[in-house]
Amino acid sequence: MTTLLSIHLNTKPQKIDVYVIYNGQFHHEEALAVAIKYLGMNFHPVKIPQDDFKNAPVTDLYPTTIYYRLLAHGYLPKELDRILYLDADILCINDLQPLYATDLSRYMYASAIHTNLTNVIDTINKIRLQNFDADGYYNSGVLLMNLPKLRKKVHVADIFEYLLNHLVLLPDQDVLNALYGDQILSVPDQLYNFDCRNLAIYQTISLGEWTLDWVLKNTVLLHYCGREKPWLTTVNHGRLTALYKNYFQIINRLLKQSDKQ
Repeated sequence: MTTLLSIHLNTKPQKIDVYVIYNGQFHHEEALAVAIKYLGMNFHPVKIPQDDFKNAPVTDLYPTTIYYRLLAHGYLPKELDRILYLDADILCINDLQPLYATDLSRYMYASAIHTNLTNVIDTINKIRLQNFDADGYYNSGVLLMNLPKLRKKVHVADIFEYLLNHLVLLPDQDVLNALYGDQILSVPDQLYNFDCRNLAIYQTISLGEWTLDWVLKNTVLLHYCGREKPWLTTVNHGRLTALYKNYFQIINRLLKQSDKQ
């Protein structure tokens, strides 16, 4: 709900359709539907049948939910030709429309590679995943999807086979990079997938340009990566934690007001 509020407040007015994919264990559908309606958006629940992944490779590391974003194209309405997937730990602080309108005619996805001071991590991942044609290791928390291409090229059997025959660290992200990394359009992470843990690194790489003020003016999507999340009261995610908590407080206050009305 916090993510959706941030989109509502910072993206130019337009019709926004929210598709939420889950199985029968999701307990917050009613509350989410109320919030989406309050924000003037359209809610589309997409329920995954319980038996659809009964034969899927799963462990404690990768439950069936990892398949949802990789195989979303098989459950979304056929008339959709693109969709933007966002993790729930994302905050939108500037207009999202330019990213959504990105030309994907030659690609399956658009995504960002998280910036590092060196390219050592990207090199290790390329060796590990054997995807040397990819630009780097893409983060799957923000994925603009070309649905017609995905319906043709992304298949359940290929994903299952890869997971059964490879040791993976971040299952859905490793699969995305290993199988489809050369079909991903790179978008700048400082704009569309800013890792909030690394503000100091971004400033160093940009020779001091990407300051906090620059981020607030230019960055579109902040990503609160990692295990510790900013909606937990004890977590301090650096200088951008307070910004998230402010949006979190606003949406809860608005929903309480709507309940009273």
